[in-house]
Amino acid sequence: MPVSDSVDRSDELVADRSNATSDRLPINELFYSLQGEGVLAGVPSVFVRTSGCNLRCWFCDSYHTSWEPTHAWLGLEEVLAEVESYDADHVVLTGGEPLLQEACVDLLEALDERGYHTTVETNGTIYRDAPIDLASISPKLRTSTPTAERAPARATDGRGERTPDAGTNEWADRHEDDRIDLAALSALIERYEFQLKFVVTGDDDLAEILALLDALEDAADAGIRSDDILLMPEGANRQRLAETRERTAELAMEHGFRYTPRLHVDLWNDAPET
Repeated sequence: MPVSDSVDRSDELVADRSNATSDRLPINELFYSLQGEGVLAGVPSVFVRTSGCNLRCWFCDSYHTSWEPTHAWLGLEEVLAEVESYDADHVVLTGGEPLLQEACVDLLEALDERGYHTTVETNGTIYRDAPIDLASISPKLRTSTPTAERAPARATDGRGERTPDAGTNEWADRHEDDRIDLAALSALIERYEFQLKFVVTGDDDLAEILALLDALEDAADAGIRSDDILLMPEGANRQRLAETRERTAELAMEHGFRYTPRLHVDLWNDAPET
């Protein structure tokens, strides 16, 4: 169900509440596919993709939910009816940053009442009290911050040609200031079953990952096992993954962490609704 063909557009979706009510969500996509990443990779799942994000990673693979958010406001019952039309036991609430939306709690509660397993894909900067079976937390490293050298990309044609985005400068400082919230991260790993999924762009990321894990161990009243830590190669298309996945896998083996593929990219490249 592509909903971004009939959309509201807003540079600041977080403040764009003119069409929102307490039970409505800004939905960019709602579709059935395979979970591509993490400990549940390969599991058939319904994906509910909200629009809007409080960060602006230059390598974002959901550009249409962050740098140029598109969405339609859907009520809770509309979302549930679409989810229930698929033969799946797993639902992935993703984004953007889905925990920005207060109505996500109502959706998660309704999914829990219906017996679904729920995964929430989050950047770890927001905590909400909701029934979540797996918190898939992806803290953003310094290498995610947009700069002149690492400009975000916008699709300009159907072949995946990309051009730098003009909003890089205004978002760089804001992203850097907000990308790590130890209090929110601690609350998430204390409350939920979790995986910490780091996007790896190269060797230099590992020192920051290790330092963040040490800080999180000190701040949280919960243990972090090596199996909870996943390294994922940066790349939203097959060409880029071919450049990053081998080294990411080697780094995972060197440090005793898990490696996670991006199956949806391997299977469908950068096609939408995958």
